Amino acid sequence: MSTAKSTDYSEILKNMESACDIVGAFQLEHWNQIGDEVVSDKSHNQLVSFVDQESEKTLVDRLTKALPGSTIIGEESASNNREITEYTWVIDPLDGTTNYLHGLPVFSISIALLHEGVPVIAIVDCPALNERFTAIKGNGAKLNGKDFSVATNTELTHSLLATGFPYHDFAEMDSYLEVLTYFMKHTRGLRRMGSAAIDLAYTACGRFDAFFELHLSPWDVAAGVLLVREAGGIVANFEGNDEVIFADNILASSSSLYPSIKKSVQQAFND
Repeated sequence: MSTAKSTDYSEILKNMESACDIVGAFQLEHWNQIGDEVVSDKSHNQLVSFVDQESEKTLVDRLTKALPGSTIIGEESASNNREITEYTWVIDPLDGTTNYLHGLPVFSISIALLHEGVPVIAIVDCPALNERFTAIKGNGAKLNGKDFSVATNTELTHSLLATGFPYHDFAEMDSYLEVLTYFMKHTRGLRRMGSAAIDLAYTACGRFDAFFELHLSPWDVAAGVLLVREAGGIVANFEGNDEVIFADNILASSSSLYPSIKKSVQQAFND
């Protein structure tokens, strides 16, 4: 039975924010103790697994109660699930685990609600940075409650781009190096934040002009996709298809720079 007519997205967003408050406080508590309690690689792995798993348990419990009958696609508990139901949560409880373990504040909680496969609510919450990016489909995007939009820059030479580096699949390394070399020469620079959710949020609010990466998972990008689109940007795969949550690559950009960035990326990866 459909729940669409009775679904209040603004109320659900409040529940999502409440869940992020709890999970973010939990993550910061353990993050601030890393130097004291982690002394070996094994301990590193145990800590991040514990924080990941406990964070996701809290999110799953609170989100499914906020929307009964909804299902989960998540990094920890349901990473093999790709089934889309009427309402599906796509969650990454801790995006940027390497940053987290090294004491860098660039990590995030990423939550998207899909309605029949389309993202309708999104949060990218950055506990250590005290920044919360939110969006409801059709209502724009906000940072800590204030509206924002993608960058207005129209010149590639004035742009700042973000990407991610391969860390387990190096089959397309040559293509990566080709496009990185081009952008190094024709932009103000490239950044690698270590959290795709934050990369997309920063693209949405205009800190980056564009973001591209290969081999991401749905929970890495689902929330960020809605943020960028609600902020007036374009999100597609390298071929230009806009169904990217379950795709193998992603390109997000302001509309003014999208054609030139897409052309450069396509030339590198289609050679």
